Amino acid sequence: MAVAQTSAITNAIMYQQKGTLDKAKEEIDKAVAHEKTSSNPKAWYYKGVIYQDLSQHPIYGKLMDPAEASKQAYEAFAKVPALETKKKEFTDEAKKRQEMLVNNMYAFALNSGVENYNNKKFAEAQKAYMQAITYKPEDTTAYIYAAYAAAGAEDYASAKKLYNQLVDKNLASPAVFGQLLYIANNVEKNDKEALAILEKARAKYPNDRNFMLQELDLYLKSGREKESMDKLDAAIKADPTNANLYTVRGNILERVNKADEALASYKKAAELDPNNFDAQYNLGVFYFNKGANLNNKANKMSLAEYQKSGKAIQAEAKKYFTQAMPYFENALKAQPKDRTTIQSLLKVYTALDKQADAKRMDALLQTL
Repeated sequence: MAVAQTSAITNAIMYQQKGTLDKAKEEIDKAVAHEKTSSNPKAWYYKGVIYQDLSQHPIYGKLMDPAEASKQAYEAFAKVPALETKKKEFTDEAKKRQEMLVNNMYAFALNSGVENYNNKKFAEAQKAYMQAITYKPEDTTAYIYAAYAAAGAEDYASAKKLYNQLVDKNLASPAVFGQLLYIANNVEKNDKEALAILEKARAKYPNDRNFMLQELDLYLKSGREKESMDKLDAAIKADPTNANLYTVRGNILERVNKADEALASYKKAAELDPNNFDAQYNLGVFYFNKGANLNNKANKMSLAEYQKSGKAIQAEAKKYFTQAMPYFENALKAQPKDRTTIQSLLKVYTALDKQADAKRMDALLQTL
């Protein structure tokens, strides 16, 4: 029987070399299944070769799914090194072929995950993505997709675990930290956990404005206003030319009703970086709101009050709209497709009777 099964390996090789892959598959399947040759490294090596050929053949490839054929080839090659305890006749070539298959295996697993995810089969999608991770553990894509699939199945614990693996590997993108924050804030409703995530996010992305704001928000939410401002001021002292720090400072000061100090921070940010969108936009908002408040005041006047001081108040409002205009224009230059900025400019141009400019903004809105 042992000779018969060794003969099966020889037959499989012969059929493979002739290109008769259906018969090659039949013979090699016998060999790796039989107890006499199931631990023969040559049998597993040639199973890998035959199945790899099957996965790529235009005719014989129809015998089985290419993804499954590739997977079995990969697994067959993986068995060879452990089985060759003495003479390493097939190990090196098996490893080379296994490495060649990695990209295919990764792509097959990833595509399977995408297909299942699109069909809302989240558990199957997650399983496929986890398989992809085994082929390329250094690639972040499969981790993220697997976490999305877990979240789709409302398995937030698994999603969190996957995202944290990326954090531990120092491979976490801002989006990964964002997802962890979503889980902490909206699923677990755990401010302490959110703050711990933000501390890690800030350490990796110290200039990320969103993380700065969220961290400072949590300080403010917990009544630690002074601590939040001290932290921000310390960051500014360490990096005094960082415009983002000043825009964040302006945001915080606005939230605690210190408008004049906020204005100074925004102006400093714009001075440091004239292309800083947040600084320019917030300066525009500051002056626009002053003008809008005055207009609202005039609109609420009685006829007698309006005849006495309404026109003067509206003239004052226009001065503020005029101040707001260049800041909004600069913001639009920084982010030409920002809808909110375009809408703000439309209002400013309308208030200043700049009809051609207002029409231009209206037309621009229609293209977005």
